[in-house]
Amino acid sequence: MPQHVVNGALLSCSFGLAPSSLTVLPANRTTIADQPAANIMDNVPMMNIMPFGMCISLANPMVAAATAAALGVLTPQPCIPVTPSPWVPGSPTLQVGGQPALNTSCQLLCQWGGLITVGFPGQVTVTAP
Repeated sequence: MPQHVVNGALLSCSFGLAPSSLTVLPANRTTIADQPAANIMDNVPMMNIMPFGMCISLANPMVAAATAAALGVLTPQPCIPVTPSPWVPGSPTLQVGGQPALNTSCQLLCQWGGLITVGFPGQVTVTAP
């Protein structure tokens, strides 16, 4: 069963070489496990979606140029995600800030061809012994 995603969730990109974390601003005033809850519109690069280390997508102009300069040897370049569309599909049952909530089954497409997914939703439940 998908879990709802909150600030600090661990993300990965199919063309990124390192994990990243999701930053959710408290603008929607909804929290889960004492963290701001995410919705499908938390897709803004460098505000919500941080870089994934180095990018290896040849659709990324920086990678393509560096690879061409290296005579065809794939040359990763710094990741600067470009995510113009919202996360899909979003939660069918929960709204956060008037938009479907983000859950662990959601995916986000990067303009450079990468598929961004949630590896850890950011929620931690602590139970007393």
